[in-house]
Amino acid sequence: MEEIISYFETIPSSHRSIILVGGITFFFLLEYAVPLFKMRYKKFKHAWTNIFFTITTILVNFVLAFLLLKTADWVVATDFGILQWLPNMPLWAYVLLGIALLDLIGAYTAHWAEHRIKPLWMFHIIHHTDTNVDTTTANRHHPGESVIRFAFTLAGVFIVGAPIGVVMLYQSLSVVLSQFNHANIKMPKWLDTAISWVIVSPDMHKVHHHHVMPYTDTNYGNIFSIWDRLFGTFAKMNNEDIVYGVDTVPDPKENAEIGPLLKIPFQGYRKVTTSE
Repeated sequence: MEEIISYFETIPSSHRSIILVGGITFFFLLEYAVPLFKMRYKKFKHAWTNIFFTITTILVNFVLAFLLLKTADWVVATDFGILQWLPNMPLWAYVLLGIALLDLIGAYTAHWAEHRIKPLWMFHIIHHTDTNVDTTTANRHHPGESVIRFAFTLAGVFIVGAPIGVVMLYQSLSVVLSQFNHANIKMPKWLDTAISWVIVSPDMHKVHHHHVMPYTDTNYGNIFSIWDRLFGTFAKMNNEDIVYGVDTVPDPKENAEIGPLLKIPFQGYRKVTTSE
């Protein structure tokens, strides 16, 4: 564990890029082998829109990365934050707790807030407009949402008192597991169910992408599924009943082209019209 944390303390940007690109490539190819839903869309054409938003997400995080480093260094130097206040514990427990708390604040809470606060939802809605959810959907975030997510992650580092090695490990796991739970892959139901007791599985997260309420407001988790179970936002749904997209943006052109998607947050709130 010491070697792992030491590596992530100084992980080169090129290695982080390999993790991102490697994850997308692996699950992208796996989707051909064991697809959950038959691909009735042009997979590569669909990917370009999501890759554009992946690139903008990378750029936002790259520009703001120094804030994470400064904050992580400060909490360690001043013994501030939950991890810094706890008594000595095994390194593996220290790292696991740090990742879990960062996941709670930087992912679950951020995601919950984006569904509950209208201005935040108008940025997040771009993620839900994808009517063909696959591994490339994982980073389909409006640049404005990327800033919002970064702010929550930064708050997480501050509150948790996480050192940079734990932060970088968390972010790497978050990227890969998001690609995993968005991937259009079919797993044995017993295996998916078993996994979903610990981490967010593909079947669990697909429910969140159902096009109408109340399912859209469930299963917010990214790494650990415990938060949805603990806070009462966990839901199940049969795969065959899932319809991707969001009912407030039904126009295929608007939800598939970069220009219209970038404009959505500035066009005013759209009230939900349907529910189940």
